[in-house]
Amino acid sequence: MADLPNLANHDYVVRINRAIDHITRNVANPLPLDEIARAAAFSPFHFHRIFRALVGETVHAFVKRVRLERAVTLMSQRPDASLTDIALATGFAGSSDFSRSFRAHFGVPPSAFDVEAFREARRNELVAKTVPDAPHRLEGLPPGANPDNFVPRILTLPLRRVAYARANEPYTSGSVVPTVQRMLAWARERGLAGGQWLGYMWEDPKVVAVEDCHYDIGVVVPDTADTTGANVTSFPEMTVVELDMIGGIDLEMRALDYLYRTWLPTSGYVPDHQPGFEAFIGEPFAHGTEHFELRVQLAIVPATTPL
Repeated sequence: MADLPNLANHDYVVRINRAIDHITRNVANPLPLDEIARAAAFSPFHFHRIFRALVGETVHAFVKRVRLERAVTLMSQRPDASLTDIALATGFAGSSDFSRSFRAHFGVPPSAFDVEAFREARRNELVAKTVPDAPHRLEGLPPGANPDNFVPRILTLPLRRVAYARANEPYTSGSVVPTVQRMLAWARERGLAGGQWLGYMWEDPKVVAVEDCHYDIGVVVPDTADTTGANVTSFPEMTVVELDMIGGIDLEMRALDYLYRTWLPTSGYVPDHQPGFEAFIGEPFAHGTEHFELRVQLAIVPATTPL
């Protein structure tokens, strides 16, 4: 989000984050402006101006971009789905509306779009900006490979209420560490730092440009907790596949490659429309920013689940 000294007080940022969360969770729905404004507790007249000032896009442009990026993700995850199904699952009126918007954004119609080449290019961009001096550290695992002997397990997580802070442009701005520190201080002041800490992204960085990604760091809190000064969201009960991960960013990338390229294709599951989670063991970054102890969690649904 842009810096706006005359406009961007903390309350405005929290409320715009609520609007972003509402959009991200509900891409299949119509999402009229007054509904999004209501989620952020703004009047529609003021909301549009404030959203554009803070986010750098109009509400309409943001919604359309999120829908199209979600469509690319679904095209990769559900290759057998029809374009009509993908269009309806991402809030478009039908396949012709979807194809027209897709071509305007990506330059080709969805039927001619090379999804895997696009994802590989995005991955290369991510690697170049994350470890520019040692890109070999994040080389992808080929399908079927599991050199780290990951052992996946499936479990059901209960509904979770999460107080969180958001780091924008996490791969390029250096915003993650100060955001984590700020959230830790907030939680310690309220006696909440011993809860389950979660790091997560709604965006798929193999689809979404790195400058449009954001990273949320939060702690699961009880319903009675004082959450003044934090963003608050809730995640429904969900089924996840989980892996233990103790190591660096290279190991985490291999864990994700393993889940997506090896485990998922033969599991009978597909990813659910939820972020991927880092469930920290203890406080986040307790071992610094090069070594992590956490559980990687990917929300899943049976492959037969309609889009």
